[in-house]
Amino acid sequence: MIKDITNLDQFNEITDKEDATLIYFSHEQCNVCKVLKPKIAELLTSDYSKISMYYADTVKSPEIAAQHSIFSVPTILVFFAGKESIRKSRNIGVDELANLLNRPYQLIFGN
Repeated sequence: MIKDITNLDQFNEITDKEDATLIYFSHEQCNVCKVLKPKIAELLTSDYSKISMYYADTVKSPEIAAQHSIFSVPTILVFFAGKESIRKSRNIGVDELANLLNRPYQLIFGN
């Protein structure tokens, strides 16, 4: 399930408290984002279920995007143990993201 992040305090609380978080930055006008977002959600549900997924709208919440230097959409930030571990923008492949997630996920959560 994808949850919305609407302000910077909420963003900081989520990334600080959760073991693994994926933040999907986009906005309503991004057609690529509309196709990619459910595929990323499906990947997390099937293979990386301990990673929580959140959505941040860069138009409705520009302070979140500005604070984290998000200049294009889609952008994905992945946090493990409160630290940004993965950053991918624009051309994001689901298989490529899975390969990037695999090692840190296994180190933190095991099999």
